[in-house]
Amino acid sequence: MSETDRTAREWARITADAYAAGTRPPLTEAMREGVEARLAAAWPEGCEALNAALDAFEEELDAVAGPRVTGIDRAGGRVRLEHRSEAGRPLRAFGGQ
Repeated sequence: MSETDRTAREWARITADAYAAGTRPPLTEAMREGVEARLAAAWPEGCEALNAALDAFEEELDAVAGPRVTGIDRAGGRVRLEHRSEAGRPLRAFGGQ
């Protein structure tokens, strides 16, 4: 299978793993699986929908802060994520800046 032939579910797993690696406090496996399911549903709509799904997850949980999707490298099979920031400082869980 070429990298461009990945399914939405496979891309969701790649994205969820990258998101979980940069999220604080760390996600439990059940949380990571929940994020993956949300991302699989949002994947066909692109980056904005993926980030909206991550926003909804964090708002519902009200306990974690993680990076957002900034790009998708379909040929390389990678997703780029970056932490959001205000005033050049990363956002933190439990109270923002």
